[in-house]
Amino acid sequence: MVALYVTSPYAGAGKTAVCAGLGRHLKGEGKKVGFFKPIISEIKSPEAVDSDAEFMKQVLALKEPVNSLCPVIGREGDITSKIKEAYARVSKGKKVVIVEGVWRQRPGGKPIEASRQVVEALEARVIVVEPYSEELSTAVAIYKDFGEYLLGVVVNKTPRSRLKHLYNQLSGVDILGVLPEDRVLASLTVGELAEHLGGEILNNAEKSAELVESFMLGAMSVDSGLDYFGRKDNKAVVVRGERPDMQLAALETSTRCLVVSGGASPIHAVLRSADDKGIPIILTKGDINSTVNSIELALGKGRFNQEKKLPRLGEIMEQQFNFQALYKGLNL
Repeated sequence: MVALYVTSPYAGAGKTAVCAGLGRHLKGEGKKVGFFKPIISEIKSPEAVDSDAEFMKQVLALKEPVNSLCPVIGREGDITSKIKEAYARVSKGKKVVIVEGVWRQRPGGKPIEASRQVVEALEARVIVVEPYSEELSTAVAIYKDFGEYLLGVVVNKTPRSRLKHLYNQLSGVDILGVLPEDRVLASLTVGELAEHLGGEILNNAEKSAELVESFMLGAMSVDSGLDYFGRKDNKAVVVRGERPDMQLAALETSTRCLVVSGGASPIHAVLRSADDKGIPIILTKGDINSTVNSIELALGKGRFNQEKKLPRLGEIMEQQFNFQALYKGLNL
């Protein structure tokens, strides 16, 4: 049994997505895979459900309770022993245990002591997930702080124009994968969109987990509405509250949700049409400009905890991740 520590110096880099992709692949190859996400805290806080651990429990069909997969470990006493004890509860019978790490940085960029303690306690191999940037080459020294435990780096959210050139940009570390920017993986759900907008879902709340892959703004004449909205599928349409004609036109096309600005509930005909077609309506209090600005700020902040993203993730990982190097590094 081997521990694979997946971490990143950045929030939202894609750790959970990489964990899910690795776990799903290994499980598909017949390996028994576990998951572990220890939280080392100054204060032993009350147990709380961690959404990433809950998601990985579903992905890997694990029997262990979520609070065992994601234990809160206080800093007092022998931390190494406590890490090992918690790990033993979730690793029994597993071939590989994927450990999602929380890597906050000290000044200078080096991993804090907690990261090293987990890695050394479990003798884990380390994968660092790094979001693409033009300064990637300067990060190599930080990765090397993991020493002999470092297995390699995954560069995530890479512009497709840079996929082939990136391997020449990093030297001194092994690149296990270069994952491209992808509309589906970066998408928000209807529920996440409503949360970011501070909006109210008026109907069909059971569709909150549907993925919004694109956005359109309703601001043209009614005659062109159907043709215009028909250009994109699986979209959210942002429409002013005083334009029921545009709202009805959008509902006739492939629409994940309708975002109505201005705070006034849509007319009965719009509500009825949305109900008939199973399309949620999100009502926002802000005007059209503030609503669009809020959407722009929310883009790319969708969490990877939706099973509907897994097929697309699997496709990308099979194409862009070096599983042969992973197997060799883990002695599988």
